[in-house]
Amino acid sequence: MNTLYKHIIALIIPFLFLQSCQDNDDTLPEPTAIDVNNFIWRGMNSMYLWQSEIPDLADDRFTSGAEYESYLQSFSSPENLFESLLYFPSNQKNIADNTVVDRYSWIVNDYLSLEQQLQGTSKNNGVEYGLSLVSSGSNQVIGYVRYIIPGSDAATKDIKRGEIFYGVNGTRLTLSNYLSLLRSSDLDYTLNFADLTYDNNSNPVITPNGKSLTLTKTTLAENPVFIKKVINNGTHKIGYLMYNGFYDNYDLELNDAFGYFKTEGITDLVLDLRYNGGGSVLTATRLASMITGQFTGQIFSELAYNNKKSFLNRKYTFTSTIDKAGINSLNLNRIYVLTTRSTASASELIINGLDPYINVIQIGDNTDGKNVASVTLYDSPTFSRTNANPSHRYAMQPIVARSVNAAGFGDYLEGLVPEYPLFERISTMGTLGEPNEPLLATAIGKITGTAKNIPQKTTADFPFIDDSKTLRGLNLMYFSTEEQ
Repeated sequence: MNTLYKHIIALIIPFLFLQSCQDNDDTLPEPTAIDVNNFIWRGMNSMYLWQSEIPDLADDRFTSGAEYESYLQSFSSPENLFESLLYFPSNQKNIADNTVVDRYSWIVNDYLSLEQQLQGTSKNNGVEYGLSLVSSGSNQVIGYVRYIIPGSDAATKDIKRGEIFYGVNGTRLTLSNYLSLLRSSDLDYTLNFADLTYDNNSNPVITPNGKSLTLTKTTLAENPVFIKKVINNGTHKIGYLMYNGFYDNYDLELNDAFGYFKTEGITDLVLDLRYNGGGSVLTATRLASMITGQFTGQIFSELAYNNKKSFLNRKYTFTSTIDKAGINSLNLNRIYVLTTRSTASASELIINGLDPYINVIQIGDNTDGKNVASVTLYDSPTFSRTNANPSHRYAMQPIVARSVNAAGFGDYLEGLVPEYPLFERISTMGTLGEPNEPLLATAIGKITGTAKNIPQKTTADFPFIDDSKTLRGLNLMYFSTEEQ
């Protein structure tokens, strides 16, 4: 270890002596800026995937402890320090060298809420939606309802899949304000709805229809096993699973769904990941093992860390158990996966990880293109939850590893491309899980050999920009420190 880096460690050590177990009091402690900033720097210096690309994260960045302390104190907030350390922190690419941007690392000031989100629990009114521009080049944004979470406030209101909203609290949504209007985790709001029609040139027209609906956010737990059913079609018994989040606390429910498919003796499986923004790598490994079963012990995915932590590189292998319970495996050699631009991270891991082993037939739109994984870092000596600093509840979810499959492939930054492109259109969304819903109908047609070639425009109805899960920070592939 060089002398300058020892100097930084010497400054860090006094902070570590102060750390103890954190209780679950809902009251946020008043953070000490130097504590939080020190945690941010050392966590990013140690674990960040692109640490070597960030000059301020270099081991020899500071000549003395005093210089390091002055640096930490120069930022107006912990969030500003964190953002300054990200690799090209924007929604752009470096076009010259095609370098990927870190769009996914984030920080929170209360890790209790973060932990809930990673288990599918959030402050939520129950409306899961997509967001699009009214037209290419437009500044106006519309939302469209994808589904309603059971048990939510929205489930008791007059709102359904396919409805369009153009405003919040009477303010029209635009690129510059939709985040502030929709993103708050605590505030209720009123959605203002509109009708979709088309002019003589087949251009979409959005017309306010006078309907407004006030929705209340509650602490809501979403079971990601949204729909499971068996569709009989000729000699085929088609299992259909709409799975909306890789939350490991629901893995037994997921296994039960596959137990149902196994008991029913399904011949084919359609896995609907169109609204699944990702989650636990461990859960993805278990799901892949439920789909197959014939590859136990073989590599499903590999995670590669930065050069400083390359000794942590780990392999996830197909498994036959969940917490000592046997996995209900179907031993399939083919699967149909439905995707949209909101299919991300651990969902993409399923497609890419299974691809070297079985025939994965993708139907829908290109996926998001997130081939990297994050981990929750706490302010403790080992960055785990144990002995977290009691003076604050900041935590980070930085990107710390790249993901590749057993064949060494992980280059899908532009998204995984479907064999059968099919945009989910607002005007023809259909009822989820019904055989005539366009994406599912296409999968059934491919399974039975009755599918017709559906003419496709080169673009969707509206240019997609965002969705409700991404706004809540749930577009991710993560693992726990215990898995390291």
